[in-house]
Amino acid sequence: MLPDDTRHKIENITSGTIIEGQQDSCTAIRNSLCLRFATSTAVKKDFESKSVDKERQANFIEEYCNKYNFWYLTQLGEDRYLTRGGEARVYLHTDNRHVIKLNDGVYYATWLEFLNSILLHNIIFENTSYELVGFVKENNILYAVLEQAFVISDAQVDLEDVKKILEFNGFENTRRSDYAHKELGLILEDIHDENVIVNSETLFFIDSVFYTISPVR
Repeated sequence: MLPDDTRHKIENITSGTIIEGQQDSCTAIRNSLCLRFATSTAVKKDFESKSVDKERQANFIEEYCNKYNFWYLTQLGEDRYLTRGGEARVYLHTDNRHVIKLNDGVYYATWLEFLNSILLHNIIFENTSYELVGFVKENNILYAVLEQAFVISDAQVDLEDVKKILEFNGFENTRRSDYAHKELGLILEDIHDENVIVNSETLFFIDSVFYTISPVR
């Protein structure tokens, strides 16, 4: 079961509350966007109508990167390329202990939703937390650059084990690889056997997609 401190942090994110006491760039940009835009609780229903907001948020992020030198300037060579998922290109870091993911946020109606999802992942799946290390722009497309520990699988994941641990923490399996935590106002998607791996009998959630919804009290 999620501890009270974790639940409180999640509630701050889903309610659009400014997060105090954290100095990381993901939180800083997210907080700035929260001052200008509401946190969505409609999930994908208003996806297309949010396109203007997403473009405005992208412009804000670009201004932030210019002001704070937050553009990611390191060249990612093809010799470091590992794979591509639905929304990200994945490269092996030069330290061979991390991966670098270029994510275009295509699964999210706005960049605020994307950043909220990253923060939720970091709170709930702390052992595979992301660090937002910058942004890049390629062919007029904005990408968030995320660094994450590189975990190698040593066994086949059992999705029943995944289901058990998520249900223990209050998530209900709604369909296939999708879950919901109605009390905290969360939808968790894309939890399939490529996004959860096993190492030393421990589950590592390496990719997740969170959306915020209205909590059920």
